[in-house]
Amino acid sequence: MSLPATLLAQLEASLQDERLSDEERRDLTLALREAAPPEEGLRQLRNRAFELMRARLADGAQAGLLKWLEGVVRALDVGRAPVGSVRSLVHFSPGNGCLNAVIEQLRAVRHQVDICVFTLSDDRIAQEVLGAHGRGVAVRLITDNEKEFDAGSDIERLRRAGVPVVVDRTAAHMHHKFALFDATWLLNGSYNWTRSASLVNEENLVLCNDPALVRAFSAQFDRLWQALQA
Repeated sequence: MSLPATLLAQLEASLQDERLSDEERRDLTLALREAAPPEEGLRQLRNRAFELMRARLADGAQAGLLKWLEGVVRALDVGRAPVGSVRSLVHFSPGNGCLNAVIEQLRAVRHQVDICVFTLSDDRIAQEVLGAHGRGVAVRLITDNEKEFDAGSDIERLRRAGVPVVVDRTAAHMHHKFALFDATWLLNGSYNWTRSASLVNEENLVLCNDPALVRAFSAQFDRLWQALQA
């Protein structure tokens, strides 16, 4: 089979500065999920990455090439279409079901996590976000300005730790509550990332790996991320 020319061009363009940025890796992962190549296609793309690296090494270039190749391999692994059936789990509060679902995903994530929540004031969740960030996971966080500096808010703490944060400062509310893990799992529901949501509120949270839903929410996250940085 022949791979889409756009995928090959994207791979080659990412090597120009001898590094694969977090944004380039996300774009490559999403492009792979959209194209959904079979295993043979993934092998071809992996082989092409090695060919490009060998050519650069032959020209005397070295700095950053190993990290670029590691990033490409990660994108190939994350961008692989899920094997097996789509899975969905639902959790409700009060109780720790929703909280544990968030924490488990943050502990399991390996490459990237995009978080889009109205508020984040549960220190237990904030600590896991920091833990993922500390492991080298590419974390992005979108939140609303109305809750940014509330008593107990963890947003400034995360920002000071180096977590990229974008805040909706428009007159409207950024009222989403969803998160994406390794471009594979989606958490979405009414559940706010607060202690009261876990202790007293009637809330819900759905965890699923439906590729169509993951793509839709990924596109929405990227749209908001770009728009709110302007």
